[in-house]
Amino acid sequence: MSSATPTPTRVRRLPVVGALRLGRPSDVWFKPALSVVAAVAPPSLLLVALGRLDLAAYTMAGSLCALYAHHRPYAARAKVLAWVVLGMLGGLAVALVTASLTRNAVVLVTVGALLAAMQKAVCDATRVGPPAHVILTFVSSATLFVPQTLGQVPGHLALAAAAGAWAWLVGMAPAPLRPHGPERRATAQALNTAAAYAETARGGEESAGARSAAYAAVHAAWQTLLAARNRPSTTRRALERLVVRAEVALAAPADTDPARLRAWADAVRGSGRVPRTGDPRRDEGSLGERDELVGVAAERAVAPRPLWSRLGPLAPLAVRTALGCALAGYVSLALGADRPYWALVTAASLYQANLTLTWSRAVQRVVGNLVGVLLFAAVTPVARLGPLALVLCILACNFGAEALIGRNYWLGSVCVTPLALLVTELPGYQPTGELVTDRVVDTLVGALVGFAAALAVTDRRAGRRVERALTAVDRARERAARLAAGPASTPAALEAARRGLAAAVVDLRATADAAAGEWWQRALPQERVVLAEQAAHRTLAATVRRQGLLPDPGTTSTQTHTEDTSP
Repeated sequence: MSSATPTPTRVRRLPVVGALRLGRPSDVWFKPALSVVAAVAPPSLLLVALGRLDLAAYTMAGSLCALYAHHRPYAARAKVLAWVVLGMLGGLAVALVTASLTRNAVVLVTVGALLAAMQKAVCDATRVGPPAHVILTFVSSATLFVPQTLGQVPGHLALAAAAGAWAWLVGMAPAPLRPHGPERRATAQALNTAAAYAETARGGEESAGARSAAYAAVHAAWQTLLAARNRPSTTRRALERLVVRAEVALAAPADTDPARLRAWADAVRGSGRVPRTGDPRRDEGSLGERDELVGVAAERAVAPRPLWSRLGPLAPLAVRTALGCALAGYVSLALGADRPYWALVTAASLYQANLTLTWSRAVQRVVGNLVGVLLFAAVTPVARLGPLALVLCILACNFGAEALIGRNYWLGSVCVTPLALLVTELPGYQPTGELVTDRVVDTLVGALVGFAAALAVTDRRAGRRVERALTAVDRARERAARLAAGPASTPAALEAARRGLAAAVVDLRATADAAAGEWWQRALPQERVVLAEQAAHRTLAATVRRQGLLPDPGTTSTQTHTEDTSP
């Protein structure tokens, strides 16, 4: 372990303009956008035909579950979607029963804040992915303020469950057509980012950002491939070999052909046969080719960490969420708001991995909501032409939100805001000016109070997590170096050591970035982090060469020289 002294962490400026900068849309932005429309439309249109559009809020709670798990393999997606539906029903049940037992607004806000904190912690611990806890919190918080009786609760839950089952079917619908679609997309992303990093490294302009992005993409590809713990198919094994090639490119970029990686990525994105790696030093299907996947099989057999052990580090974030949501709701009530859950949900949507990201989300939320209320005012005349027009406007907002949110959160919020306002009109039309005013006030209250709570509740464990991540990298590096130097090391041990070290490096970078964005903490060992990463990358390169996945340094040039000078 390096003895470099820690350097003080400089206070970062909280970004404003940078938080609003648009990024590239997701390659599959249309999948969640179309899925949510397909999930929301049939139940809502059926209720229009029955003249019971007032019940659409409950069916929409289940339909919105179609937004989840689009990046997961279908075997894993089936389980995740089922748990999302059950989690949504659990939060909805608590909200409906509470609403039927009391109309005390303070109690309702308190229950909503506690639910939001629990939903945030569980979604982060299970890495359920976007939209994470926000949709669940919106559903449970909104229904807390809808008058209920205990006798109505079973029927409303049944509507949500039926819509949730339909959302599950919508999410699983592409499986027969492209059974390995998510794995293919993740593999292609890993190959492309590895190619981009290899290009910068070969050009003498190696970028730490490109390297971190490439390692993160490769790690994400492995997580996607390992998410399905059933027996791997021929296609999945071929994809795993390609991710191994991307991983090798990161360890030895100078020996990598970026064009070849990009060609593989383009081929993988299609629906044809997965390309073979074509390593000329071994026959396809030989023992050497299979050795690459020994570590993969071993990792697939390892059970995931128990949920309780992943919840512990999230305690500060859960406290922030509970405190911020409760205070936002209380302030909204003090200002005379009829819908304090808007302020509560705004606060819940802010909390990210650190304070800097939380500030960026606050800026994005406020800007998006302010533009969104203007859009709501513009579409209101159309939405009030009749129940069918209202449903069509809701569907358009659903599609727009998912199509745009990948470019920046504020852009998606421009459609989310009118969507939330239109949902309040399902039981009956309300004064537009009042809705707009309440939404603006609650947005500002939720953002200001929520961010203040983030300032008050600091994550003092961030520095300790960096120390633990450094220790994990050092141990993984020492193990990999020892095995790479040992003549009797088995292929399985080498592969497992290399994969373990790569994962530890990704975790170190994520932990260091999250800790650097916190407000109040001890100085971070930034120099040690950089030195540990550099040493780990050198060890990864040595391990790759020891495995025989690349020629030894100088082999290629020596062979070329011999061939050029021979008679």
